[in-house]
Amino acid sequence: MRLSSLLFTAILIAAPAGAQGTAASSPADTQQPAVSDQPEPLNLPVSLDRIKEALEQKPILSLRTVDERPTFRVQIYERQRIEQLLATLNFKAGPTPAGGVYWDEVQRQMFPAVDNPLRQPYSAFGQGELLTILIENLVGKYLGGKAINAVSKAERAHAESAAKEEVRQAVQSYCAAQPNGGADIQICSLTPAIR
Repeated sequence: MRLSSLLFTAILIAAPAGAQGTAASSPADTQQPAVSDQPEPLNLPVSLDRIKEALEQKPILSLRTVDERPTFRVQIYERQRIEQLLATLNFKAGPTPAGGVYWDEVQRQMFPAVDNPLRQPYSAFGQGELLTILIENLVGKYLGGKAINAVSKAERAHAESAAKEEVRQAVQSYCAAQPNGGADIQICSLTPAIR
């Protein structure tokens, strides 16, 4: 396609350039007609030799590849970027106390928990409150999971039975709309069996 457009452009440019021929002549030149056996060489802005060489070269795109389906590839780099960011994080250190690790150590040494009962871990709770928290945690851990599973199983069984009933009613209404009550249709003969 490129070569043909280049050739077409060269032809269009060559025609006006050849028509211009020579410059305007003086009256003295007009008295003697200039007759020469050899045509004057054209001074074209393009090289015809280069155009001929380009046309003689084998085309890069063969007709065989025109009918082939193109292969498209998609590569996603976002996952790699996220993995690189996650690789830079350090999860081994744990949470940092307010004021930094060193200030927390200074506070621990200056005000030991043994001497200051209000600095001990559960100092805000009384004995009765600690017992309540203990019981709540044990019940939540051992009985809470079983109760949630029982409730979710009951909800699932109810949803399944409701869906089966809805399907049975839809099939019955379909069979009722058919001629002969859908006697020739297999699903209509099986409707009472769907439960």
